[in-house]
This record gives sequence, C-alpha cells and structure tokens, in this order.
Amino acid sequence: MSEKSPARVVSPNAAKFTPRFQYGHMAEGAPVSGPEDGAKLGSGYVRLRKAEIPWTIKYDEVILVLEGELIVRTADGTLKAGPQDCLWLPNGTELTYVAENALVFFAIEPADWAQEG
Repeated sequence: MSEKSPARVVSPNAAKFTPRFQYGHMAEGAPVSGPEDGAKLGSGYVRLRKAEIPWTIKYDEVILVLEGELIVRTADGTLKAGPQDCLWLPNGTELTYVAENALVFFAIEPADWAQEG
C-alpha cells in the first residue's frame, strides 16, 4: 500500500464531478478518499439525475443522502432515504438506485474493489 495522503477537506461545492462508468448521463461522482490516498476506505459524492441504475454491490457501502431522495430497490424490498438518512448496503446486494435529483455521500470498503479478482 502506498503512503497515506495528508488530511484535507473536500466540499461538494468545490469537488470536480465526472461521469460514473456507463451511467455517466445519470450519475456523476467526485472522490474524497480511495486507493490513490493509500486508503482502504473509498468515499465520495455522487450526483444522480433522472437515474435508474442496476448494480450488484461488490463492497460494503454506506450512503448518506445530502439532497433529494434516493430509492434503492432490492430483492428484500424498496428503501427510501431523504436528507440526513443513511443506507447500509452489504457486499453482494443486487439493487437498482433510483433518483430524480439527489446528492449523496458514500463510503465503501474495500476501496480497491475494482482491482480485486
């Protein structure tokens, strides 16, 4: 693992948002922490607009809704979260993220899930 980067503040107003994966027209993200920081914990902001994104979680994830509403459809039911609500999503969960216009903060572990076998 690389040396840890120094402590810092990352505001969503100053963060550089870029399209996320193949869903860039629905989701833009801005990192806060990750492997490039020598961190096991990945985190960042995601802006969702007119989003309906199917996904299978490949990490443990916590999401904090900052603005708007996030709906997460799972096999166990539908979760609805508004501002100041948190969602816990365990590794392996099959879901669909749905949002008309939301800003969320996420934290995932492991941060390097995409590099793992």
